[in-house]
Amino acid sequence: MASKPQTLATTSAFEILGPIMVGPSSSHTAGALRCASVAASLLEGDIRRVRFTLWNSFAHTYRGHGTDRALVAGVLGLSCDDERIRNAFDLARERGLEVEFAIAGDDATLHPNTVDIDLTDSEGTHADVRGESLGGGRMRISRINGVGVDISGAYSTLFVAHRDVPGALAALTGLLARYNVNIAFCRTYRTEAGGQAYSVFETDAAPDASVLPAVRALEPVDNATFIELPGTSSSLAPGVSTPEMFDDGAQLLAACDKLKMNIGAVMAVREASLIGEDRCVASMRRVLAVMREETTNPISNPRTSLGGFIGGEARKVALNGAGRLSSALMGDVQTMAVARAMAVLERSASMGVIVAAPTAGSAGVVPGCVLACAEHLGLDDHEIMDALFCAAAIGLNLSTSACVAGAEGGCQAEVGSAAAMAAAALVQMLGGSPACALDAASIALSNLLGLVCDPVGGLVEVPCQNRNAIGVAAAFSSAQLALSGVGSLVPFDEMAKVMLAVGHALPASLRETARGGVAQAPSALEACRRCGICG
Repeated sequence: MASKPQTLATTSAFEILGPIMVGPSSSHTAGALRCASVAASLLEGDIRRVRFTLWNSFAHTYRGHGTDRALVAGVLGLSCDDERIRNAFDLARERGLEVEFAIAGDDATLHPNTVDIDLTDSEGTHADVRGESLGGGRMRISRINGVGVDISGAYSTLFVAHRDVPGALAALTGLLARYNVNIAFCRTYRTEAGGQAYSVFETDAAPDASVLPAVRALEPVDNATFIELPGTSSSLAPGVSTPEMFDDGAQLLAACDKLKMNIGAVMAVREASLIGEDRCVASMRRVLAVMREETTNPISNPRTSLGGFIGGEARKVALNGAGRLSSALMGDVQTMAVARAMAVLERSASMGVIVAAPTAGSAGVVPGCVLACAEHLGLDDHEIMDALFCAAAIGLNLSTSACVAGAEGGCQAEVGSAAAMAAAALVQMLGGSPACALDAASIALSNLLGLVCDPVGGLVEVPCQNRNAIGVAAAFSSAQLALSGVGSLVPFDEMAKVMLAVGHALPASLRETARGGVAQAPSALEACRRCGICG
């Protein structure tokens, strides 16, 4: 096994094949919701007023992506897969929550998906929180009341606001020790010596319910809250690793060789070591169930998207692709893979429940490829889940070495990553070696380098749906090339870094801001004017 340090040693497979969420965007919907959810958890009382200030990509596409509804839903305490997100403004009015949005515009010093959240609760307590959506539903809180912090909510996290006085930290750590809370990491941030301070404790597991009242009762403490986002917490502490963990392709191949397993099996063993075997299997069964629903229901029951740009295309491909077209062009299996992939985007764009894989904008590629091929091969659920674990392993490596967010790396980071994940899964399903699977993933990435993210009107509809179809085609062709003995000159790990560099070279206008590419074509602008969803 490679011995170099691992940076994402506790990232779950279900952060890559997930979150299970309401569409249309994992970064702009799920990630935004989680930012607001963590921000609201920092206050004890009911939130009465909230002001969202939107920066960069959020500022340009927040209506089309449903970011506004998601932010409000997060403050209200809704989860990512709650279909009431689409009615968040009505729920806010019912609960007496005053909501305001401000558009700050562009600032290159901030993350592309940044929101400032100004909250006031029923006790009159105020908090000013900066959140960043990192892609794939992941998020980070980077500032609280003007103080720079780093809170991801990915682990069991205790947040304590306290006065910066001698003995404060000792009192906190001593109390946690008495309650048998094992601290993995502790960081303290302060405004100035003797001023306001914030301590963040990442722990091995969620503290007992009696811990919070005890912490709040300490003399220097102003407030304390426990932060945990469903689907992101791990039973291991940050930095803990086992022989089944890896960050890149080299480590992954070493693990496969040592354990004499394919990629999916290694990833499953790794996940079981993180969250337990029963939870691991149950979580993947739920992912599979949602994928089956998202890839089939829109074909039999088409729904028009929020913007009205798509709805019914998956059904057309499924019905019209059979027979003459499929035999001459894509073939029956790839035709159904494309139809299923397009179905996922239709479901997402109508704010239905999907699995981000690794993002909502690219969510159709992996399930479309895996389920269509599995049906053709007659694979059982265990073999399908093994293929999905393989896809998750590739996505984990790309999340570590590159990025999967369109606002950071363009559509190559979303559909490109999804195509690489699917290509590797297809190779495994057809009996290829782990090295062959990584070759297929590398070929898929290389063939989609430079793919820009230019959603018309900021909606995850056009050209996103068709690009998922192209992602399927890239995955199928890459898998066939690799299985035929056509390797990749550039190894997977190098290709991931190439993709990251290309993504950073793309101008902001081509990274999910809807200010370039297809989004600025005259026909697209006219369609936006007729749509009216963005005001």
